[in-house]
Amino acid sequence: MKSIDLNCDLGEREDLAPEVQEQLLACVTSANIACGAHAGSADLMRLTVRQALRRGVAIGAHPGYPDRQHFGRLEMGLPLDELESSLEQQIRSLMRIAVEEGAHLRYVKPHGALYNQAARDERLAAAIARAVARVRPDLWLVGLTGSQMLTVWKDAGFRVAAEAFADRQYEPDGTLRARIHTGSLLHDPAAAATQALQIALHGEAVAWNGSIVRIQAETLCIHGDNPGAVAIARAVRRRLKQSAVQVCPWHSGAGLG
Repeated sequence: MKSIDLNCDLGEREDLAPEVQEQLLACVTSANIACGAHAGSADLMRLTVRQALRRGVAIGAHPGYPDRQHFGRLEMGLPLDELESSLEQQIRSLMRIAVEEGAHLRYVKPHGALYNQAARDERLAAAIARAVARVRPDLWLVGLTGSQMLTVWKDAGFRVAAEAFADRQYEPDGTLRARIHTGSLLHDPAAAATQALQIALHGEAVAWNGSIVRIQAETLCIHGDNPGAVAIARAVRRRLKQSAVQVCPWHSGAGLG
């Protein structure tokens, strides 16, 4: 039986009703929780950890550039030592709250511009690895499938999980289509569900120009800040179930070592 993890970026919106996160957590198996730099707060981290615990959803840190104004989606060019210090602080903040709530932090997934830069910049990917190693070197690292970041992290001794996206459009080379382009974010639940199923079952997706992109992934992301996130998450989960794809955390046995 095919299996895939579903992850969601959470704890990013103070204005999001708690029941919306509950609805998302009912559909996914891993929660990437913002650590207060690009978005979120200590109170929101605690709430999200508690919600994930009740649902039995795995908890991961989602650190990004310390740039709340732009939601961590603009490249910053921080000195590497400054970036490493920020990432370490962010991860420790969430881990401290998780421990207080009786939860176990399992992985780290960078956010936004930092994620996209590290996918192609080995120096940034290595800086992320160093920051995580200062906190807990047994944590998994989640990154874009087929990218340099995964190689750098594996070489640094980390276990990694290759990630694809249910609600993002792809370039023909397998990179994510930049958000400046119309259609780069999928809003149609049916389209996102179709893409998720193609990736989970066949290891491929259709790029924006109609070409086929090979995508091998252990985990699929749904963006929690997407206004239609709940409908997308439900459609993806339902479509996978209908096609006998098991939805479970990659670190329960699957995943790259």
